[in-house]
Amino acid sequence: MKTPPNKITINLDADADVSVKAFIAPIAHTAGNFHKKWDALANLRAAEPEKQYSAAVFRDFLPIKAVSVGECWEIKPAGVQKILKQLHPNPSLDMRTEIYGMEECKGLWACLRAHNDPLVHIVFRIHAEFALANGWFTPSQFAGHLIIDRAQETLVFFEMYVPPGTLNFDVNWETTLEGWNAPRWITDCGYCSQMELRAGTQDVLQGTEFTEIITQKEAERLLIQQFYKSQRINWVSLEEALEMAPAQQKPVHVISLDGPLADEAC
Repeated sequence: MKTPPNKITINLDADADVSVKAFIAPIAHTAGNFHKKWDALANLRAAEPEKQYSAAVFRDFLPIKAVSVGECWEIKPAGVQKILKQLHPNPSLDMRTEIYGMEECKGLWACLRAHNDPLVHIVFRIHAEFALANGWFTPSQFAGHLIIDRAQETLVFFEMYVPPGTLNFDVNWETTLEGWNAPRWITDCGYCSQMELRAGTQDVLQGTEFTEIITQKEAERLLIQQFYKSQRINWVSLEEALEMAPAQQKPVHVISLDGPLADEAC
């Protein structure tokens, strides 16, 4: 079947090898000082600092059919699960929805951001967490990039990381620390300066002109809408709403939050 002119197929040579480096920086801040009280959190480090993979693992990040720029697709979980074990041996993609019933926090999505004849640039967003001793570590999200040489069908660059932020992870700890007779679950949130998997170099994009492209910000917007219905609303600031309401003769609805709507950090 002939591929439509605005769509491309993407593939990887399964025989190639990819060397991936893993990083977890020591956690220096949590709101409740869990990183000082809980050994599993205090000692959280990359399980395998460097590991070789078959490129076949990264095929799970690719679409199963031809796609156009701005199109999103679901990533297959098997390859992601395998790569996440390089950070920690007990990753989970289920996000404990059987407990909380919040299906929208689950997901693995990718988007074709750009392409030209030699290169493809894919961005992705993955929600995952890790089972620690007596608890859970939940990053805000894993953002990432995948750059592929179309002619050679090889992986040029791969990056999967927890973005920086004031708070970029949430933890749940089952403990008797406060003197309780039976263990109880308590929660905290904090900041990790680096939790990342990386292969290759992003320098290949310098000076690259793509045939078709959307901005990184637009790709991220398309991805977040695959997770949270609230992100499909055209939110405006309070100042803008107060200006718009009289002109449109509509009431102002204000929502005040003490946590993010756009990730799993808290």
